[in-house]
Amino acid sequence: MGSPGLAKAMAKMRDAGVDDVAVQTFAHYYRQLEHGETGMIPEDTIEPVDIPSIHDAEVSDDEAHAAISTTAVIKLNGGLGTSMGMDRAKSLLCVRKGLSFLDVIARQILHMRKTYDVRLPLLLMNSFRTSEDSLAALERYQDLPVEGLPLEFLQNREPRLLADDLTPVEWPKDPELEWCPPGHGDIYTALLDTGLLDLLIEQGYERVFVSNSDNLGAVPDEKVAGWFAKSGAPFAIEAVRRTPSDRKGGHFARRKSDGRLILRETAQTRDEDKVALQDLSRHKYCSTNNIWFDLKALKKVLTERDGILGLPLIRNEKTVDPSDPKTPKVIQIETAMGAAIEVFEGSQLIEVGRDRFVPVKTTNDLLVLRSDVYDIGEDFVLDQVAEVVPFIDLDSDYYKYVANFDERFPEGAPSLRKASSLTVNGDWTFGKGVQVIGAVELDGASAERVAPATVLSD
Repeated sequence: MGSPGLAKAMAKMRDAGVDDVAVQTFAHYYRQLEHGETGMIPEDTIEPVDIPSIHDAEVSDDEAHAAISTTAVIKLNGGLGTSMGMDRAKSLLCVRKGLSFLDVIARQILHMRKTYDVRLPLLLMNSFRTSEDSLAALERYQDLPVEGLPLEFLQNREPRLLADDLTPVEWPKDPELEWCPPGHGDIYTALLDTGLLDLLIEQGYERVFVSNSDNLGAVPDEKVAGWFAKSGAPFAIEAVRRTPSDRKGGHFARRKSDGRLILRETAQTRDEDKVALQDLSRHKYCSTNNIWFDLKALKKVLTERDGILGLPLIRNEKTVDPSDPKTPKVIQIETAMGAAIEVFEGSQLIEVGRDRFVPVKTTNDLLVLRSDVYDIGEDFVLDQVAEVVPFIDLDSDYYKYVANFDERFPEGAPSLRKASSLTVNGDWTFGKGVQVIGAVELDGASAERVAPATVLSD
């Protein structure tokens, strides 16, 4: 079995009822960690990629409809939004007119079913912390469940490991902090060990479209589905051109040793390679985390590998209590869903418009989504009506957490349709009907207020 630390961790997982496939997958990565694997991808082992655009793809209406008819949709819904001060599913956050992320997603799916006359099941991959609240929020949509399929499946959990000896941490003050999710790369393990992979295949579904629940731009598009089905690829990721706001994030590349496409995350980049990572002219594309994969291809590879896909390890260092840097350092063993691109021979990338990538990771993003930069029509799909998506930089001392953010926009977001940027330094509260035009910067040494109907311009 290996080291005492691994034995303790596996025993803890089994005692908690974690499925054996997940336990063995954890053990696979633990052994890599134990032998010094860092998951780093040096710059000199990769080269940039150029990829085709969905706008140039030739897909007939019949091909598109046939593809979407045999597609299932999975939303990654395990996040709590802790970075924004939340303690429940981020997808329950209100984004527009009393609607949460989950409300919009449910209505997008129901509208597409009616429009295209397809089954299009929606499945949430929840964590043990997001399941109950998320399912309760969807109870109002009685037509959402598809007969024979669940509305959710749970991602696995694993022990956090003490950084000094790789043994499972014990934290009696809050035992939940002893556990962590294995990253969204766990989706493949969870589909297998819950039996959902076989169930989807048995019911005639051929492919799955996966995206984050905080990205309302990620609708299961007919043309993209048709392109993926027509390509014959086992796996594909939608990519977008990187912008300055993506500079510190991950990117796609091609591995020199075998020519495989790979996804390099920031946590897999050495310090000496950070300049290359941030070079937008070299590494042009980043992931939307909008992913398509063929169900039978996934089943084949998992069967060949005894249930362990073998994604690259991500060694994530944190503290037991993320809100207290003085608590013991721990390591979380994680994998990224998109890293599976290097596992499947023949994987592809396709460039899509930025309208399919509208993630909300901070309150800066939330302000844009709640503003008039986007319209939401009868199909509940985001329609960018502003010429540009403005750059927002709110003072983290006052706006980082949703509760504080809401206090400072009590009458809703200002109009940002004509804004190019909004930078707020200090503590500002915005009245009703404020409009921002051009590039605006606010500075204040004390609490300030922007009066209702004020026009802020550069």
